[in-house]
Amino acid sequence: MTLLKVEALSREFGGILAVDSLHFEIAPGSIHSIIGPNGAGKTTLFNLVTGVYAPSAGRVHFEGRDITGLAPHRLAAMGLSRTFQNLQIFFNMTALENVMVGLHLTLDRRLGAALFRLGGVARKERRARDAAAELMRFVGLEAYLDVDADAMPYGALKGLELARALASKPRLLLLDEPAAGLNPVETEEVAGLIRKIAQSGVTVVLVEHDMRLVMGVSDHVLVLDYGRKLAEGTVDEVRANPDVIAAYLGSGAAGGTHGA
Repeated sequence: MTLLKVEALSREFGGILAVDSLHFEIAPGSIHSIIGPNGAGKTTLFNLVTGVYAPSAGRVHFEGRDITGLAPHRLAAMGLSRTFQNLQIFFNMTALENVMVGLHLTLDRRLGAALFRLGGVARKERRARDAAAELMRFVGLEAYLDVDADAMPYGALKGLELARALASKPRLLLLDEPAAGLNPVETEEVAGLIRKIAQSGVTVVLVEHDMRLVMGVSDHVLVLDYGRKLAEGTVDEVRANPDVIAAYLGSGAAGGTHGA
């Protein structure tokens, strides 16, 4: 069974192909990583899959349905969620309220109902608060339940984004550099959390430059170079691929990290 299928996907910017005729499939219940040097097209690919960009050519299918070019909010409602490379936190809210934003699809968004507390709005909001608190505990942020987001350390904010992304109950979660800016201890905590998310039944795809993290959590790795697929396979297959070593991993591929 295939959860996500990308067919001949391309995106052109000013005559330059950032993603060039890319084909790959994502199987459910696994952890996939997408790696490659700067400019390889990794984040552009995420933006195409999640509806931020429309492709110049090609199709994207999710659970057998053509989702090419659908708006991000429609994809979220279908079970496809993501985080971004740069923090997207509402710093004028509490941590709990940030996670509740991710639950908006389950709330009554009608203006009249919200103003006059009709249709069990208050009851639904209490359930949303409870669900948000449970997600914060899931990602290890129970100490920040009543804390303002602008008072949280950077590593905790990364976890907060994960909790908010999980709030939409995704079946596929795309993580754009979840370990960026983290120290080794925090990175290992993120690795454990990614495994925990996958074990809960959510398929995870991550773009990441920290090779120790990638090699430690991935079931499958896709390597991009100038927008094209260079290689894909298991961690051992990719790590031993001479083209990958030459283009990206370098001689320290067996376990080191490489910034790009």
